[in-house]
Amino acid sequence: MVHWMFATGFLLLGLCLFAEALVGPEVWARRRWRPYLWPGLAFFMGVMMWPVMVFFTNSAIHTLAHGSWAQVMMLAGGAELGLVRGKLRSQYWRLTTPLAFVVSGAALLVHEQNGWLFQRSAFLHHLLGWWIIGCAVFAVGRALQPRALAWQTGFAVTFVVMAAMLYCDRDVA
Repeated sequence: MVHWMFATGFLLLGLCLFAEALVGPEVWARRRWRPYLWPGLAFFMGVMMWPVMVFFTNSAIHTLAHGSWAQVMMLAGGAELGLVRGKLRSQYWRLTTPLAFVVSGAALLVHEQNGWLFQRSAFLHHLLGWWIIGCAVFAVGRALQPRALAWQTGFAVTFVVMAAMLYCDRDVA
């Protein structure tokens, strides 16, 4: 159930980012609340990872993984919120998002102690971990060339595919 809730959050993130890439940042920002949408959602998802860490983990490695996800999601969302608000000036603050991707991917890989084909959840964790690490390229490209459509679209697709992967995870009946 928790994976599906976060899948919904990632899907919303991806759709917001895809819409912004499609219409352009100027059109997207015509409504004052829209630029706050994806960074606010990312920060909120980081905050919501703390209860997951506390109530749904059963080992130290899971606790560390979920805690690190919470921290980097909040860092990336907070940095993007600071940029939108104008409190942060340097566009290099966008590099916190690729950092979040690499830390999250590494945490997914480290906290799954079984091989790829051990069971469905092990496969999902490995697939998600390598996907996120690989897609850090889009986050870096978006940070260095924010107006490039290819980087923006790849960044948005990253979240939509992550959501699809998480929706595929279900408990055995």
